[in-house]
Amino acid sequence: QVQLVESGGGLVQAGGSLRLSCAASGRTFRPYAMGWFRQAPGEEREFVAATTWSTSRTYYTDSVKGRFTIFRDNDKNMAFLQMNSLKPEDTAVYYCAADMGLGVITASRSYDYWGQGTQVTVSS
Repeated sequence: QVQLVESGGGLVQAGGSLRLSCAASGRTFRPYAMGWFRQAPGEEREFVAATTWSTSRTYYTDSVKGRFTIFRDNDKNMAFLQMNSLKPEDTAVYYCAADMGLGVITASRSYDYWGQGTQVTVSS
């Protein structure tokens, strides 16, 4: 079993930055990929960013390209999402997730483990 714990959310003004962290614990952790998703009130959960664990190939949804950066620390079993130039429309609960197989990296159904989520609120 794998446990994921996010941290780093909070309230920030538009244009500001936050860094989200995701710590993995449990059995030997060797995911295919780590991803970040978000869900705003009344909206479906959407893909934000992902990175493959071994090759560090990264993927982003168009709305965050150039503003968000996903990276990981294999030694510490952690993944991060650096968010710059935040906009009010980035407000959501952010979830990290681990894909333990070879799923479609941008699809939430591919991910086997999920964190509890951390709130990000961007004020205008």
